[in-house]
Amino acid sequence: MASGKKRYGTTLIFYELRMDALSRLGSVEKYSINVKLKRASNTYAKKDNLIIMSKKVLFVTQEMTPYVPESPMAIDGRKLPQALQEKGCEIRTFMPRWGIINERRNQLHEVIRLSGMNIIIDDTDHPLIIKVASIQAARMQVYFIDNDDYFHKRGMFAEEDGKEYEDNIERAVFYARGVLETVKKLRWCPDVIYCQGWISAVVPFYIKTAYREEPSFANTKVISSLYGEMPNAQLTERFAECLEFRDANAEAVAKAGVDLTQTDSLGRLAVAFSDGIIEGEAGKQDAMLEYAKSLNIPVLNAPAEEEKAAAYKAFVEQVAGE
Repeated sequence: MASGKKRYGTTLIFYELRMDALSRLGSVEKYSINVKLKRASNTYAKKDNLIIMSKKVLFVTQEMTPYVPESPMAIDGRKLPQALQEKGCEIRTFMPRWGIINERRNQLHEVIRLSGMNIIIDDTDHPLIIKVASIQAARMQVYFIDNDDYFHKRGMFAEEDGKEYEDNIERAVFYARGVLETVKKLRWCPDVIYCQGWISAVVPFYIKTAYREEPSFANTKVISSLYGEMPNAQLTERFAECLEFRDANAEAVAKAGVDLTQTDSLGRLAVAFSDGIIEGEAGKQDAMLEYAKSLNIPVLNAPAEEEKAAAYKAFVEQVAGE
């Protein structure tokens, strides 16, 4: 190998359904040659005479077309992972398995080897179910976090009469821990976690506290993208108790200057523990953007539609320390 250069092995992506099927036979590794593999779009770039690997970006989103109706967030949730993948990033994408998602039409399948653990929230066990589907045109897989109590046969934010779910904070906690535990099982180490929407708002807090010693997240940076909707934290009487897990506790929250009794505390929690903030929808979260700036957290204001992919890629590299 030439002096001054590093070389990285080719990254291979296993299709989860086939991995799951093979795992039931015994040792997955023995059968890996029979699994259909796909070379990742993990491209390489030269910088200062070194060959460096492109960024690994974990998208933790709330909405994505075609699984839920179109909205600014759902469109971004669909387009941005593909755009960054096409620009050389290696990606993984997660979203909740909302009750409005048609499993048969969208061909969702449970991944047995990733399912099965229980997540304890406020002394109650909640089974974690992982499902997966593919967007063939984009060559992307989407992982779905599911649970009968929090997502199955339920809407995204509120009842049909518009009344906000009182357990939205608990749902966000379950989703965050479900995603992070699944990424650990995948043995994948993201450089950046991109959080989109209120359902992902607890992820930054856990990355900087409960999961900070995990090898998968030891060097991970977190970006939060802010949109209009944010739950009223006062509807959750035991917010602090729901959050507690390892080093994620009330003391860590207080140290960051976040008051969990305030209506906007979920948004403030996301901002305070993020390494970068993106204005996902212009003019919807001005107060949170100002809060981020007061904490000297880098902020990307909403770019024009035609500039989004390039702007987001540059911001990811900035936050990751490229």
